[in-house]
Amino acid sequence: MEIKVDDLSRNEVAALITEHLHSMTEHSPPESIHALDLSELKKPTITFWTAWEEEELLGCGALKELDSKHAEIKSMRTSSSHLRKGVAKKMLLHIIEEAKQRGYKRLSLETGSMDAFEPAKRLYISSGFQYCEPFSDYIEDPNSVFMKKEL
Repeated sequence: MEIKVDDLSRNEVAALITEHLHSMTEHSPPESIHALDLSELKKPTITFWTAWEEEELLGCGALKELDSKHAEIKSMRTSSSHLRKGVAKKMLLHIIEEAKQRGYKRLSLETGSMDAFEPAKRLYISSGFQYCEPFSDYIEDPNSVFMKKEL
């Protein structure tokens, strides 16, 4: 598996982001969806990575700088044809390592509170994340949980 910075220009990447956004609408009310679309993922405060096996897209993840010491994990998604193969774990470890190299002291994330998000929450907990209060511009929401990891 090769993880690389991506410019979001390939059709496969656009399709995966579309799948991600569609999945969010199936599990969360509109006001509780915080997933980013392609244009938002291209902002300069965000680094976006994709995971590939030769020419096959396995998954993606992004890191959004909140300030010089704090970043947020965004757009973690494994292609539906590659679930339970360790793609998300490798992507998460890659993002954590990159955050450390950049000198961030804290990583935070928001994910859904519903059962569909249990695998994601287990992944984050197994990687040292803990539940926390809303951060940045987020507010309390029964459909969201917030997590952080001190680096």
